[in-house]
Amino acid sequence: MKLKPISDHIIIEPKNEETKTKSGIVLPDTVEKEKPQQGEVVAVGPGKMLETGKRAEMQVKAGDRVLFSKYSPNEVKVDGKEYFVIKEDDVMAIIK
Repeated sequence: MKLKPISDHIIIEPKNEETKTKSGIVLPDTVEKEKPQQGEVVAVGPGKMLETGKRAEMQVKAGDRVLFSKYSPNEVKVDGKEYFVIKEDDVMAIIK
């Protein structure tokens, strides 16, 4: 099965990175609940429909690595793999 986003939705493959203190202690995800998350964009929709009848251009593209807020994504599993579906407005930055 494939996911094809519509409107201004983005499909992201989450990339979890361990957080360590300076002394090397690994902190669990529960320590920093408000921390933004990172992921790689797998697919993007065509863009939001504007009142003029045209579509807004998407600012992200497949392959971009992005930061997004922790509570914005909807989690879905396809063929045993986890993906997040978010709106373009929930993306805070593109990591270069």
